[in-house]
Parts: sequence; C-alpha cells; structure tokens
Amino acid sequence: MSHNNGVSERLRGFILEKFPLARKRGLSNDELLLETGIVDSLGVLDLVGFIEQEFSISVADEELTPENFQTIGGLADFIRKKGRAGAGLEP
Repeated sequence: MSHNNGVSERLRGFILEKFPLARKRGLSNDELLLETGIVDSLGVLDLVGFIEQEFSISVADEELTPENFQTIGGLADFIRKKGRAGAGLEP
C-alpha cells in the first residue's frame, strides 16, 4: 500500500464512521464530499480536528478551500504536501 493510499484509507474510515450519509452512499476517493452533502460546514470542522490530531499538522483558515476538502483524494494530497514528515505519515 502506498503512502497516499494509507492516508486516504484513514480519511475514509473517519468519514464513514462520522457521517451517516457516507455509509449510505458508499465513498470513493473522487466522491464530492461537500457538493453531495456528505460533509457539511460543521463536518468540515470535525474533519479538520481529525486531520490535525491524526496527522500532526495544523490547518490554517486560508487552507479551508474546496480544492483541499472536496474529495478524499484532494484531502490526502493536501495532507501529504502539508506534513510529509508528520508523526502519522510514512516516509
């Protein structure tokens, strides 16, 4: 399993656990989380808290963009760029 897939799987697990609509619909790396209503504005805050704790990175307000939070794949790319050396990430 590649580094990026590990991040994606951890994100997917959190989203499936936290957001009931994700469990009903299923969840791919390209699923539009915000547009489909799987994650709402309060859910984004939960997601940020999870990311900061799980991957030992800080997410600044200006990084809360649709490009970073629209899909699991986009989130994984953002996390990888932001904290490659973070405690939760493999080299």
